[in-house]
Amino acid sequence: MSTLTEASALTSELAWAEPIGVEVIVGSVRPGRFGPVVADWFVRHAGARADLTVRTLDLADNPPDFAARIGAADAMVVVTPEYNHSYPGPLKSAIDDVGTEWRGKPVAFVSYGGLSGGLRAVEALRVVFAELHTVTVRETVSFHLAHQRFSADGEPIDAPAATNAATVLLDQLAWWGRALRAARARAPYGG
Repeated sequence: MSTLTEASALTSELAWAEPIGVEVIVGSVRPGRFGPVVADWFVRHAGARADLTVRTLDLADNPPDFAARIGAADAMVVVTPEYNHSYPGPLKSAIDDVGTEWRGKPVAFVSYGGLSGGLRAVEALRVVFAELHTVTVRETVSFHLAHQRFSADGEPIDAPAATNAATVLLDQLAWWGRALRAARARAPYGG
């Protein structure tokens, strides 16, 4: 095996072994929003995993380093409500303000809302993220009638089902995060 091939293999192995850096984006900025309850629960669950390093990126905080954090992350999770059968305008603005930092990375969704649980927002976001050259994770965590699905201490009422859904989503996100990070380490994404 040549030295170049060995170095490439070692780089790929390291990219696969290191924890995945995940930014959890809280997509609602409305006063009285429910998003932080959902996001905080998800971050607690995801943060307990050894294969992930999880940070919260709340759009209500107007993060000036939004693009840099997306660029540095290996994967993203968007926590979004459904407003008028779609996603919040400030979330779309934040997404559009970032360019190449999204490319070649996985994005997953945690949604909440009324009867649809935010799933119409997720479907609309999948189209947006496809245009940005991301890979959207198939599984979604969704909370229908979200205000009724969480206890006063911020835990889901049906914790086993929510935890299972989050675990499946995170397993897929971690796989894609490792695979795409290894691919980017070998050759920059050219899209």
